Amino acid sequence: MNRRNFIQSIVGGSAAAALGTPLFRAFAGPEVSTDEFFIFIHAQGAWDITVGLDPRNERIGLIEPGSTNTIDIAPLKKWVSRTTPLDGSTAASGYSFELVRPPSGPLVFGPAIGDLLRHYDRLTVVNGIAMNTVSHQDGTAFSATGRHLAGTKTSGPSIDTMMANSFGLGQLLPAVSINYPSSFIGQGLDRRAVPLTIAGIGTLAASLRRPTLYESAAARDGVTALLSQEAQDLAKMSANPDVMNGMYLQLEGLRRMNKENLINLFTDSYLRGKYTNFAYSTMSASVNAAFALESLSRNAARCVSFAYGSFDTHFTNYRNQALLQQNLFDLLAIMLDYLDQTPHPTKSADKLSDHTHILVVSDFCRTPNINAAQGRDHYPNNSSLIISPKFKGNMSFGSSDPEQLLSLPAKTFSDGLRPVTPADVLATFVSAMGVDPRKYLRDGEVLTEILR
Repeated sequence: MNRRNFIQSIVGGSAAAALGTPLFRAFAGPEVSTDEFFIFIHAQGAWDITVGLDPRNERIGLIEPGSTNTIDIAPLKKWVSRTTPLDGSTAASGYSFELVRPPSGPLVFGPAIGDLLRHYDRLTVVNGIAMNTVSHQDGTAFSATGRHLAGTKTSGPSIDTMMANSFGLGQLLPAVSINYPSSFIGQGLDRRAVPLTIAGIGTLAASLRRPTLYESAAARDGVTALLSQEAQDLAKMSANPDVMNGMYLQLEGLRRMNKENLINLFTDSYLRGKYTNFAYSTMSASVNAAFALESLSRNAARCVSFAYGSFDTHFTNYRNQALLQQNLFDLLAIMLDYLDQTPHPTKSADKLSDHTHILVVSDFCRTPNINAAQGRDHYPNNSSLIISPKFKGNMSFGSSDPEQLLSLPAKTFSDGLRPVTPADVLATFVSAMGVDPRKYLRDGEVLTEILR
């Protein structure tokens, strides 16, 4: 009798009984649908929403709008100059922009919206988000976790960890984080949901390649299969099988990566060659976007999150902001085009866009007034963008005041009349996927107004 048969004979009927225990069933996989995919983008550095999602095109209060004097308008696809100069004189002294409006609905954009305008009927914009901070680190953590920093430390799980924990435990790559502010903190989280945090897509490609001089791919697969089976057998014998089952899933994932040649998922040249519509020369995040599309279409990853920026324009704000935002919004438009063309990997009758949910957040926004360096500084207001079939498209919720660009009360919550917070946005996103927000979030209430 070999070792495997010996182990199996010891386990005997007790293994079958263990498979039916609540603990094993809970570990075996998530209790919610696993057909959904997630893309999270951090607009790093704090974006200037006055030229994008919450536009301002006239001088009111402290607001100094972008104009033909301050912006290079040639690259901007949606710039249309207003007919009245900013100072109200008859002499040309710089013209601000006309607001960009879709064919129908309440949405209003600045000229930075670019090609994303053609997908207006799928966009959900939340404006007037009260950040209560002007610290990059705190604003970033607040947007991604719904909680402020505890001193200098993150105090809750990030949104990609939440979705990986609920939807991706059986996935080869539950969450891949590329410079996104991911965190794995909190009780009740499965260790398999820890985001794979990397600095760039090419980081893993070299480590996944194996030489064939001393062993073949078949031999490596055989060894991995043996270790995988051993882990599974030991899990059946254990009173707490979590660790061994986790090892089993990891080893099976390694086998799958080798068999399906998933190494090219992390190969820059492969992604550039397949996803040719991205402007790789001007948009460094394009490779990350291509990776997201490829890994989702292969059903290899559940969540992909990445940073895009930097939007931290303390100097010459208008020279950089509008074009940088247009590049981001154009990137999203191209991603949606690909998602619309790609079949869902497990639901043959659906497109990948039918089950992909995108959330774009930033640290906070920039001041309504221009500083001495022609830049804008930190301001405790914000906007977010959601693209999801679970949310109402062509929808705007929340607002900021026209004079100071501060958050206005959006509705009466259980704690009274107040503006929207990042915790509300995250609670709504989590709830839209059929998960109780209180599983992950201490604060925040669901914005039922923006859900389908």
